[in-house]
Amino acid sequence: MSEISPGEFDEEINYLRTTPITDILANQLFVLFQIAALYIGETPARLEEAQLVIDIASSIITTGEGRLGEHQTIYKNALAELQQAFVRASA
Repeated sequence: MSEISPGEFDEEINYLRTTPITDILANQLFVLFQIAALYIGETPARLEEAQLVIDIASSIITTGEGRLGEHQTIYKNALAELQQAFVRASA
């Protein structure tokens, strides 16, 4: 893992200070969705790890109900698709 420069660190801090939290959480949710999909799609599927990632994403969506902005339905639908893929991979 490479070190980041002080300038890069300052840029990251500025991003976190100026970006709406709903946007930051949206980015993190999509990263979690991608990780879960990757684990489900591997051969053999990494189901235990995928389940953990799905559970964490579900917790964010459930806890943030009504506060995650205009795309909350998209997050719920993406989560439901991942859950269905998990069930199929588990069979």
